[in-house]
Amino acid sequence: MLVCQCNVITDREIKQIVVGLLREDPWQIIVPAMVYRELQKRCKCAGCVPNVVDIIITVTEEYHLQLAEKPADAPVVHARLSAMRRKRQGGRNERRSTGHRAA
Repeated sequence: MLVCQCNVITDREIKQIVVGLLREDPWQIIVPAMVYRELQKRCKCAGCVPNVVDIIITVTEEYHLQLAEKPADAPVVHARLSAMRRKRQGGRNERRSTGHRAA
């Protein structure tokens, strides 16, 4: 799926970058600027940033669930990540409105 129309970046490219960054350091905080730097591109209109953040969160959550050493650790990790996601849900209204020229 095309995530950034300005730079023609797909979700698959973003997922590969995030997994690569997590392999280097599983506990680093990944931000959209790091993804764009790895792709050697610049964020132009910033309309895709909320979608990039959602992809980063999803991929990081999946990575850490796979990384959990014991199956008993997985629910604890999942609960913590779900709580973090609920806390961030307030940002949903910051998305571009459908009437925007680039929407």
